Amino acid sequence: MDADQFLQLITQVLYVTIFVLTARHAWHRPDRARLHIAILFGMLSLIIAQQWATSLLHVTPGHFFKALSGSLMMGLPYLLMRLLSDYTTVTRYLLRAASLGLALSVILLFAIEENVRPPWILGFLVLYLVGFGLYVGYAFVHEARHSSGVTARRMEAVAIGTTCIGLLILMVPFQLGFPRWSTSLTLLSRLLGLASGIAYFLGFAPPAWLRRAWQEPDLRALLVKITSFPWLPDTGTIIQALQRGTAVTTGAAAASIGLWNETEQSLVFHGPDGIPLSPPPPFAHFLTTQVLAAQKPFFSANASHDDPQHTPEYRDQHIVALLAAPITTGERRIGLLAIYTSRAPIFAEDDLSLVQLVADQAAMIFENRRLMEEATRVRAREETARLKDDFLSAAAHDLKTPLTGLITQIEVLERKALRKPDAPVDINAVHRLQSSARRLSTLVLELLDVGRLESGRFVMNLEPIDLSQVLEECCAAVPLGQQRLQLELAEPVVRTLDRTRIKQVMSNLIENAIKYSPGDDLIQVRLWHEDLTVHFTVTDSGIGIPPGDLPSIFDRFHRASNVDDRRFAGMGLGLYICRGIVEQHGGRIWATSTVGRGSTFHVMIPAASTETAT
Repeated sequence: MDADQFLQLITQVLYVTIFVLTARHAWHRPDRARLHIAILFGMLSLIIAQQWATSLLHVTPGHFFKALSGSLMMGLPYLLMRLLSDYTTVTRYLLRAASLGLALSVILLFAIEENVRPPWILGFLVLYLVGFGLYVGYAFVHEARHSSGVTARRMEAVAIGTTCIGLLILMVPFQLGFPRWSTSLTLLSRLLGLASGIAYFLGFAPPAWLRRAWQEPDLRALLVKITSFPWLPDTGTIIQALQRGTAVTTGAAAASIGLWNETEQSLVFHGPDGIPLSPPPPFAHFLTTQVLAAQKPFFSANASHDDPQHTPEYRDQHIVALLAAPITTGERRIGLLAIYTSRAPIFAEDDLSLVQLVADQAAMIFENRRLMEEATRVRAREETARLKDDFLSAAAHDLKTPLTGLITQIEVLERKALRKPDAPVDINAVHRLQSSARRLSTLVLELLDVGRLESGRFVMNLEPIDLSQVLEECCAAVPLGQQRLQLELAEPVVRTLDRTRIKQVMSNLIENAIKYSPGDDLIQVRLWHEDLTVHFTVTDSGIGIPPGDLPSIFDRFHRASNVDDRRFAGMGLGLYICRGIVEQHGGRIWATSTVGRGSTFHVMIPAASTETAT
């Protein structure tokens, strides 16, 4: 046996092996694609069997057997076109052209004997075989480019096999026209035949280990990415990443994750963007009973056949084959993972283990996410409890001081009145009582303002006001610090704002500047506008604010670390309230400071503050 015969035998054995494997698959799970594959390689096996029979029996086939063998060969383009339609969309005109070409070829082969056929018949037969063969190869290449994972690799293998068949047939006229190169061309033809057999074997009947090898790079990439999924911003983003990675790994058209809603006792499926689908996909109820009830993976090569109740929806959404696996942790039901495609031969039953693996990883992700959110809620509750304790402590401390002063002064006045009922009123004691009462009132109002601020009902009474006039009123209301204020006012600045709240901001910032600037240093207060934006600043030369405190100086209960609570009383709510008022007017407030040299508080309110506040 020479090299040519050896290559021919290996190729023939390979094609027969593919037929046996594909026929077995079609027998166990019959569908259109598997039947077309089995018929295609069955025809090739018949041609090979005829060659083996004539070689073993040492007979020369007559016209009928030659025409029959040729007709079987001419059926390859038509079957390849039918097979192509199982994997992608083929226009009916091309299918009709392939069937007409097959019919005409069979008629010519049986009607005209080989030795009297004109050359144009051979040209037509070669053109028919090569033309449709190369088109099928191109179509599978195009489908591979738009596929992913194992599906893309299978399409590439089928494209290579079909292209080799086309080139093999194209070499026939060259062998007849150039007899000097017959040996080399024959060897090349054998190699092309062997290459087509190997490629078809990989594309139509890949063993399980090869499918796993093809899936391994995408699967490894997915498993590496999965470790970071619990830290994605939200559940929708996690679902979107999982669906996309699963579809790429399995070569499916799409994947969808359904999360179990315990209240409604149903699955909520999510689209490619991670947003819940409404209405749900047609397989929602079907998979609930098939997968979640049984708690095991499920494969359907024909969803319309297995779930006929939703056949129109499957047809409209181009869903043919389904793979699904439950997402569970222990006894807790989380949901399920479903992948689907419009072409039945894309999936194999051994893909169930891969889908279950991804579903198990998804269960770990959702469980980790749940634990992280639970830990966040626990930390939030602890932080809330801490803030509440801090608030109660600060409120009790700050309310106690003026209350103690009030009680003490009242007791002193009571004793004096009992000893000397006719004695004149102690004006200084009355002033101290008034000061303590005002401080107590301020603290209570701050607490009430915090509640209103957080409910969004703080800025209510909008009206046109002159900010220059409001600022002058604020300065006039500070009797002990008015002589230290240096005002720089623009011409009247009229805006539609809440007068009471804006005045509260200005007064608070001016009083803070006076409080934290002991001595006689001037405090600069400026008000101006640029275009329609109003700017207001208060600059002091006091103790300043440490850089680490600046980002949180406007937070609730926060006071700078260099503030002595015994010298500077307060609960840390004033600046928090100021920020809320300014932001509800559509503006912003911030501070710049140098420790030991003073601070500047900036307020900016844009022209659109009226619309924002409303």
